[in-house]
Amino acid sequence: METAVSFRPRRPRPAIVSLTDAAAKQVKAIMAKADKPYAGLRVGVKAGGCAGQEYVLSYAEAADPLDEVVTDKDVTILIEPKAVLYLVGTVIDYETTKLSSKFVFNNPNETDACGCGESVTITPVQAD
Repeated sequence: METAVSFRPRRPRPAIVSLTDAAAKQVKAIMAKADKPYAGLRVGVKAGGCAGQEYVLSYAEAADPLDEVVTDKDVTILIEPKAVLYLVGTVIDYETTKLSSKFVFNNPNETDACGCGESVTITPVQAD
């Protein structure tokens, strides 16, 4: 006798990260000037800085098997598996002021930041 197994459909997952128009434009410009074609922008979090953690951006030559892949505004973002719970709901922006131009992470999971803005404290999202 065969037993039918039915799976309920997966609920939609929230986007891990998204880009503002300014950030997407800047990523596209940087990628266009790269010395070779890349699969996308790798985003991660590492230990460091006075607040404990730092965001990491780098070129990704290929997606790793466990990467979370997000496409937003025609930009491919590859998120390191260990960073996913730290980045859920993050909006990456690009700001230009009189003194600097930089990517800015608007992360609802940040609980603290250092005075210079180079490092943060992030609490991972708790699974339901």
